[in-house]
Amino acid sequence: MYLKMGIDILMTALLLGLMAYQITGQALHEWFGAGMLVLFIAHNILNIRWYGNVLKGQYRLLRIIQTTVNFSVLLSMLCLGYSGIVMSRHVFAPFSIHGPMATARSMHMAASYWGFVLMSFHLGMHWGMVTGMFGRLSKGRTLPGLSVWVLRLAAVLIAGYGLLCFIRKDIVSYMFLENEFVFFDYEQGMFSVILEYAAMMGFWVFAGFYRFGFRRRRGD
Repeated sequence: MYLKMGIDILMTALLLGLMAYQITGQALHEWFGAGMLVLFIAHNILNIRWYGNVLKGQYRLLRIIQTTVNFSVLLSMLCLGYSGIVMSRHVFAPFSIHGPMATARSMHMAASYWGFVLMSFHLGMHWGMVTGMFGRLSKGRTLPGLSVWVLRLAAVLIAGYGLLCFIRKDIVSYMFLENEFVFFDYEQGMFSVILEYAAMMGFWVFAGFYRFGFRRRRGD
């Protein structure tokens, strides 16, 4: 469990780094992507039992959505891996792997933003496991009621700001290739870029947790 959590934390950090392309530049972006691909493979190996249970048991709404999200994340990662390798100028360039560049670029852009949303939503659906681990680490100690409400208010504010950034950056147009050129503000500071993408991630984590993860914890 601790190994899985460690991998998930690293993947979350890399996901933020990958979205901040105007800060990292091409070479570091590729290394981050290669690291994400390795961690994603490790994540799936550690959770291989889930694939063995896909055809077992009943499918209710929550399981249908969870399974759809999981396979959508897998598809987006496969597209990102393929397109990233084809377009690579640094990490995979020595292997001379070629392909249609225009298709790879469009695929990479759409899969990047779909992957960002889906991975964040996936994290939200499993956020109960994160809070449960912190609960075990705190040895059963509970936060005062006021602290709980302060944290909930902070989550709402972060999610609200994340939704505002998501709309302002017009992410949907990139997801559906309505706009085939991503606008990067190279004058924006590193802290500001990371903060915006962290807030957008927070919105989708919030949506995943309170729409499905919270219901699962309650047993709905």
